[in-house]
Amino acid sequence: MAVVLFEVKNHIAYVTVNRPEVLNCFDYETLSTLQQKVDEIAKSDDIRVVIFTGAGTKAFSAGADLKERKSLNEEQVKRNVKAIRDVFNSIAELPQPTIAAVNGHALGGGFEWLLACDFAIAAEHAKLGLTETSWAIIPGAGGTQRLPRLVGEMKAKEMIFTAKKLTATEALAEGIILKVTPVEEVISASEELANAIIKNGPIAVRQAKYAITKGMNTDLATGLEIETEAYQVVIPTEDRLEALQAFSEKRAPNFKGK
Repeated sequence: MAVVLFEVKNHIAYVTVNRPEVLNCFDYETLSTLQQKVDEIAKSDDIRVVIFTGAGTKAFSAGADLKERKSLNEEQVKRNVKAIRDVFNSIAELPQPTIAAVNGHALGGGFEWLLACDFAIAAEHAKLGLTETSWAIIPGAGGTQRLPRLVGEMKAKEMIFTAKKLTATEALAEGIILKVTPVEEVISASEELANAIIKNGPIAVRQAKYAITKGMNTDLATGLEIETEAYQVVIPTEDRLEALQAFSEKRAPNFKGK
């Protein structure tokens, strides 16, 4: 059985970690396969939005596979930590917008997976948290860096130092997730968001993501320069001219990503 499921429909890539029997935990095989799929997505012009989710309804992912981790020597543990950090960095760097369809608990590395995505929509029963300190380790796949940037340093320290778990509603209030839905509506709500993005110019969306992501980690003046550079990319596109033509003809534009 494939540990990662992958399909593309109507410009949306669906990537599912398929290990529901172990709460969609990440072993080395899963991480390697996920990295391959993310690398494929990064090169695709047809894919305009990516939805990441887990199989079943219990967990989005409960993080590292501790059963496997127990059997590893120190070098293998370092290998796995690097692999999970690298794949989440690759997800964060995807040019396409990404949505975490959080179908269940997102804990430890599962929460870091969510943090690497642009948006998260969570099932109302989901619990979310960076629980690594309760296992005498620390978040090692971006959690100590991405969470403070999202919720602020003090709140992130509280969550990480105490291994605190948030309900979906609490995570919504903290700005960690965008929306809470019944579990059976998580995918459809994610698709609704994806389709609202897809109707817009795909090159423009990618450049907007680039400008925001790169600019957020710089000072304002540098960020404005990044925005200017991103704008220069869209000026010569066919899609920009199509938008103007569609406006004059009072019709919906037909964007082709060119």
